Amino acid sequence: MQRRYHYEQAFENYLRTRRIPYVAVDEARKALLPDRTGSWESFVSQGGVGSLKSFDFVIYGADTNLLVECKGRKLARRRSGGATTRLENWVTQDDIDSLLRWEGLFGAGFEAVFVFVYWCDDLPPDALFEEIVTHDGRWYSLRGVRVREYAKVAKVRSPRWGTMNVPSRVFDEISGALAPPGPNPIGEDRRVGFSFVAAGRAELPPLPGIERLAALGV
Repeated sequence: MQRRYHYEQAFENYLRTRRIPYVAVDEARKALLPDRTGSWESFVSQGGVGSLKSFDFVIYGADTNLLVECKGRKLARRRSGGATTRLENWVTQDDIDSLLRWEGLFGAGFEAVFVFVYWCDDLPPDALFEEIVTHDGRWYSLRGVRVREYAKVAKVRSPRWGTMNVPSRVFDEISGALAPPGPNPIGEDRRVGFSFVAAGRAELPPLPGIERLAALGV
């Protein structure tokens, strides 16, 4: 099944290209339904986590596994001589709370991560992004940030809508590339600790996340 949104499709294409082991949660949860004619919502509520917002992917690394929520944002074309492009990084408080809860439920060896997928009008500048993806004729750039780090510095963006964001300078400091170097090497100082993701593995590692998806009702 294709990802519902083109941002998620682009990110999944990135995972496949890098040969990074992953499970798409929306597909895994359908396979885990005890009764294919039943309601996924009722199955989740029976598991006691019905109030939690789900996430998108479980990614398997060498030492640490990631619980990933993709956030798609449109990056406007920069005008000639204009200010540096701002990277929108807002999320909801529910996003933060739910992902931290999932991280606790999955336990040791799993970390919750926001991956911001920026759709760019033009080829993004190397100085702004280290990871660039092409999908269906579009340019995308990636920035990853641990939810715990994000939550520490997030500020209220809109009380009405329950949204939070991180100031641009701080976001630049706490976010970075997701995977180790590929065809375009990424400097160690710009990976912000995400170098643990194991790219290029021929075989999937054991998938503890699948068992936990079933047990927790993701």
